[in-house]
Amino acid sequence: MGAELSKTSTMDDTSDEPPTSAVLLDNCHFSQVIFNNVEKFYVPGGDVICYYTLTQNIIPRGKDWVGVFRVGWKTTREYYTFMWAPLPSDAPSDTAVQQQIQFKAYYLPKDDEYYQFCYVDQDGVVRGASVPFQFRAETEDDILVVTTQGEVEEIELQNKNLHKENEELKASCASLEKQKMDLQEKLNKMQELQNSLESLKSNTEKLELELNSLKKENKHLKELDDCREAELHQLKEEIQNVTSDKERLETRLKSALDHMDQLQSQVLNYEKEVESLSFVNRDKTEELESLMEENRQLRAIGIQQQQNQDLMKELEEQKRLFQILQAKKNEADEENQKLREENELLRHLSQAGEVSSFSAVSQAQAPIPGPEAGGFLFGSPYSVAGANLGAGAADLASIRKCPMCDELFPEDIETRQYEAHVQSHLLECPVCSETFDKSNKQVFDDHVFCHNLAQF
Repeated sequence: MGAELSKTSTMDDTSDEPPTSAVLLDNCHFSQVIFNNVEKFYVPGGDVICYYTLTQNIIPRGKDWVGVFRVGWKTTREYYTFMWAPLPSDAPSDTAVQQQIQFKAYYLPKDDEYYQFCYVDQDGVVRGASVPFQFRAETEDDILVVTTQGEVEEIELQNKNLHKENEELKASCASLEKQKMDLQEKLNKMQELQNSLESLKSNTEKLELELNSLKKENKHLKELDDCREAELHQLKEEIQNVTSDKERLETRLKSALDHMDQLQSQVLNYEKEVESLSFVNRDKTEELESLMEENRQLRAIGIQQQQNQDLMKELEEQKRLFQILQAKKNEADEENQKLREENELLRHLSQAGEVSSFSAVSQAQAPIPGPEAGGFLFGSPYSVAGANLGAGAADLASIRKCPMCDELFPEDIETRQYEAHVQSHLLECPVCSETFDKSNKQVFDDHVFCHNLAQF
C-alpha cells in the first residue's frame, strides 16, 4: 500500500513526476545539502516539517525536490513520496540558505521502517541525505512516583480489584490468543500477497520500458525500410537506363560488325589482287602507285578497326555495370524481406504483451568483389579485342589507350605507370573496395552512405 501511494500521490504544488535517474550512490554528493533537526521518531498521523540548509556548493533549480526514501534505496527512482523544493529568495550565492518543507500526514509512510530525507536535483542526482528516522510513538521511560499513606491504601484496594479483573481476563485470554494466532496467520498471508503484488508491479514497469524500447526500435526499422524502398526505386531506374544503353550499344556493335565484315571482304579482295598483280608484267611505276594506293586503304581500314575495338570495350563495361546493379537489387530485395519478417515478429510480440527482450538484427551488404590481384579494372586496355579482324589489326597492338580519358600511350611505357594513370580516374569504396569513376562522385557518395545505413 505504501509503495503504491508513493507512485500515485498528488502533491499540493503539482502532479508531475519528479526527475529521477539510475545514478548509483557512489556518484552522488551528499554534503551539498545538510538536513537539520531531524527527529529519531515522528508520530504517525501528523504533518512533518523537514529543515535543511543549502550550502554554497549547490545552485538550486526549479525542478529540485526533496523525497522520503526507505533506508537501503539504490537509485532516486525508489522514492516513497516527494515535495518540490522551493527556490530560495534573493540571497548571496556564497552563503548558506536555510529552507523548510512540510510533508502532509496523508502521504507519509504508516509502517515502522527506517526512512530518510534526500535532496535530489533536476538531473536526478542526490545532493544531500538525512540521518534515518521512524514513524512511531516514542515509548515512555519508567517514572518514580511519591505517594501518601492514604493514596497507598487506595492503590492497594484498586490493585485487589484489578487482580480480580485480571483473573477474569485470564480466562478469556486463551480464546483471544487463539484468535490472535489466526489473525497473525492471515496477516502473514496478506503480507505475502502484498510482496507478490509489489513484485508484479515492478515486473510490469520493466515490461513497459522494454515495450517502449521495442516501439522505438520498430520505428527506426520502418524508417530504414523506407530508405531501402527509395534506394530500390533508384536502382530500378538505373537498371532501366543501363538496359536502354545496352540495347543501343548492341545495335551499334552489330552495325560495326557488319561493316567490319565488309572491310574484311575488301581486304581479301585486295590481297588476291596483289597476288595476281605479282604475276603481271607491268611497268614498275604503275605497280608502285598501285601498292601505295593499297597501303593507304589498309591504313584507313586499321583506323576503323580501332574504333570498333573501342565500341566493344564500352559494351563490355556497360555489361559489367548492369551485372553490379542487378546484384545490388537482389541484395536490397533480400534485406527488405528480412525487415518485413522482423516487423511482423515485433507486432506479434507487442500484441501478446509478453515481450521480454528483443534485438534487431541488421544484415550488412555483401561487398562486390573487385578486380583480381595484378589485373586491370576494365581488363587489359592494350589487348587486341578483335583478333579475327584479319590483316591490318597487328598495326594497332603497339598503342595503349586509357579506357577513362582515351589518352594514348607509347608501347614502351612501363605497366605500373599506365596502371597508375588509370587508377587516378577512380574512387575506391573503403568498405567493399568497389571502384567508381571520379566523374560519378555522387554515385560513389550514395554507395558509401548505403553501407553506413546497413551498419545500423
